[in-house]
Amino acid sequence: MEKILDLIAREVEAVFAGCGYDKKYAKVTLSNRPDLCEYQCNGALAAAKEYKKAPFLIAEETAAKLAENKMFSAAEAVKPGFLNLKLKESYLAGYLNEMKKDAGRFGFEAVRQPKKIMIDYGGPNVAKPLHIGHLRSAIIGESIKRIGRFVGHEVIGDVHLGDWGLQMGLIVTELFHRKPDLVYFDQDFTGEYPEEPPFTISELEEIYPTASAKSKEDEAYKEAAMQATFEMQNGRRGYRALLSHILNVSVTDLKRNYADLNVTFDLWKGESDAQPYIPDMVQKMKDDGYAYISEGALVVDVKEETDTKEVPPCMILKSDGASLYNTTDLATIVWRMKDYHPDEIIYVVDKRQELYFTQVFRCARKTRLVEEDTKLTFHGFGTMNGKDGKPFKTRDGGVMRLERLVSEINEEMYQKIAENQSLTEEKEARETAKTVALSAIKYGDLSNQASKDYIFDMERFTSFEGNTGPYILYTIVRIKSILTKYRAMGKNTADAEILPARSESEKALMLEISRFQAAVENAFAETAPHKICAYIYDLANALNHFYHGTKILTEEDENVRAGYISLLALTKDILEKCIDLLGFSAPERM
Repeated sequence: MEKILDLIAREVEAVFAGCGYDKKYAKVTLSNRPDLCEYQCNGALAAAKEYKKAPFLIAEETAAKLAENKMFSAAEAVKPGFLNLKLKESYLAGYLNEMKKDAGRFGFEAVRQPKKIMIDYGGPNVAKPLHIGHLRSAIIGESIKRIGRFVGHEVIGDVHLGDWGLQMGLIVTELFHRKPDLVYFDQDFTGEYPEEPPFTISELEEIYPTASAKSKEDEAYKEAAMQATFEMQNGRRGYRALLSHILNVSVTDLKRNYADLNVTFDLWKGESDAQPYIPDMVQKMKDDGYAYISEGALVVDVKEETDTKEVPPCMILKSDGASLYNTTDLATIVWRMKDYHPDEIIYVVDKRQELYFTQVFRCARKTRLVEEDTKLTFHGFGTMNGKDGKPFKTRDGGVMRLERLVSEINEEMYQKIAENQSLTEEKEARETAKTVALSAIKYGDLSNQASKDYIFDMERFTSFEGNTGPYILYTIVRIKSILTKYRAMGKNTADAEILPARSESEKALMLEISRFQAAVENAFAETAPHKICAYIYDLANALNHFYHGTKILTEEDENVRAGYISLLALTKDILEKCIDLLGFSAPERM
């Protein structure tokens, strides 16, 4: 089903061409003066020079033709040469009825040439709890994944665990100090290692910071950790068994925490999965003449003549031969290309890492780790700040655990729901609070342009008024309540057609619905979930304006009432589809 703007543009192009003007001047846009018209074309102003004719005369000529078209209720030329258009109510109703027939997609046509896209949007370190620094990557990445799949692409999400390097050696070293008799430290042991891990997730999360603090004060301790890291990376059997336990315990806990955010990954790969690809990758970079020794380290030059700022070489190996994040990320690209051959890889990461990823991407292209048409995309996001404008912290100044943040917002929403006394059963109130709290967190984040920093304001984000997740959910629940009452009258909400609008508020709602396809298409094209937030906020406002000005269930004309109900049902379905693309859902009651 074509977008309504494309259908309008086609009619305007035909009229321009019929009047002897190039159809390139027939570009149609949403009106920037909705009080005057719904769509506009300013092409007459540009065409005037080529055709040596007053722009108003061109606009007047084309307006006269368009006024005869069954699509428009009004086509008006306005000086100095604007063309103002309004859709005919019957045409708009027909368009919405076609959307309604296409349940679940609402006329959105999947791309004809789907791509394979991988998204790197997790990045947690094993053995550490998730903190609020992980929130934006997870929320934004999950939404981009969902939007991409709806558009029709094959999208693969990878958590990309931090499971390699000194942190692993620190854990092994501290565990040795606490439990030296564990079989994992016996180099002569040749049997099967225990299936049960020698620690819980709580113990593991305490072990790492303890070990990290010790390594900063005790040089011998740090040396032991570095040696343990070296031995683990070189295949020491007991240490690899411990690594397996660390991963299993951590990933189980990470999955639980991500599930609370309604975030899932197709792949739970980590830096360790890229290690087998490093030796051949490094050797090829040397053999092909890209990598060379500089101050003892192996590097690849990635600067370009057009650079206005210095871009340092990409370091591949340190002077002692150890790999770095660069090495691992490049090797990760190698295995992604080998196993999945994606058309694009999107990295949803902190925008402060832009220079780093510029180096990695350039290195990957220069050394031909990817094909010429493989797209590597850096999608940098800003920081989540407190009301003081500084990075969000706990009250005592520490980094807040993500689990704690979610718990606090759940409790805040529960208190608000309890105060409203709309849900008397505590279990339902608690479950509803969790659902609404997630909307507050995700919408609060996604409604901002990803690259910008934003203020996390719990009071505002949990409000049922204004541009918030709870407001969107409240609108959906309001519609559900009306539909439930209508069904209680013995009526079927799916039978009736949407009728031509009888009021300005009804037509405004119908116009917003008709723009669904364009909103989703633009959101994906610009990797911008905030565009869907903007769309559903406008849609919710239009619905509520229509609701407050219209007698729906008490409308005496049964056909009109059924048409209203059908319009509300379509609005609800589209709102629910959009919030699903953002990664949250709506309760039945609030």
